[in-house]
Amino acid sequence: MILNLALLLFPTFVSADCANLERFNNWILESSHTVIFYDGKKPLARVEIPNCEIFPLSTIRLIDSYVCESDRILVDGVACQIITVELLQ
Repeated sequence: MILNLALLLFPTFVSADCANLERFNNWILESSHTVIFYDGKKPLARVEIPNCEIFPLSTIRLIDSYVCESDRILVDGVACQIITVELLQ
């Protein structure tokens, strides 16, 4: 029974979006909790960070260059949990 449940939930775990933001050099604030990361003019990913408020002059730093849902990112020096990563490439 546990195996059947695991097989049913497996696509949910596999479908979590991740993005390699190693090349990001700019970001744009979409809302106070959503940021779009860019490599030049090319959008890389839309990242939602619901527990931290982000401002136009906020400082955003990556903890890891490869980010997935439930990872953390630094916003103004505070580690904030990412809830959604949408790859835009």
